[in-house]
Amino acid sequence: MSTRPPLPPFTEETARQKVQAAEDAWNTRDPEKVSLAYTEDSVWRNRDRFVTGREAIVALLTDKWNRELDYALRKELWAFTGNRIAVRFQYECRDAGGQWWRSYGNELWEFDERGLMARREASINDVPIEEAGRRILGPRPEAERGVPFPVR
Repeated sequence: MSTRPPLPPFTEETARQKVQAAEDAWNTRDPEKVSLAYTEDSVWRNRDRFVTGREAIVALLTDKWNRELDYALRKELWAFTGNRIAVRFQYECRDAGGQWWRSYGNELWEFDERGLMARREASINDVPIEEAGRRILGPRPEAERGVPFPVR
């Protein structure tokens, strides 16, 4: 059985590592790669979609990144305890018509003893933005790791 360090119970340092690893993985926009961080039977609520299992996660993410072009994400640790982490995030993308969006969200994560995410619940709101107003331009540069991002 594979593990996905860091493992719970989390410290502030290991929770931050887990959040950064998730951000890095999601910024690859590779559904197969991202899905490996989740248990085989992981349960998700993503906006108004409910999915269970890696195959469904891959399908959801494939659909997501086919719609959300030039996707770039930032995640920030909000809270942690034991095997749970709360995250706030923002991402930007454009749709096929060229409209840019900034999406704001919160996630609740629960991990198994191997460090795989068994449950993810995400609430997300989308705000149209002008391309000139973008501030998330690709993966986070090393110098910006751990730096909080503004709400607006």
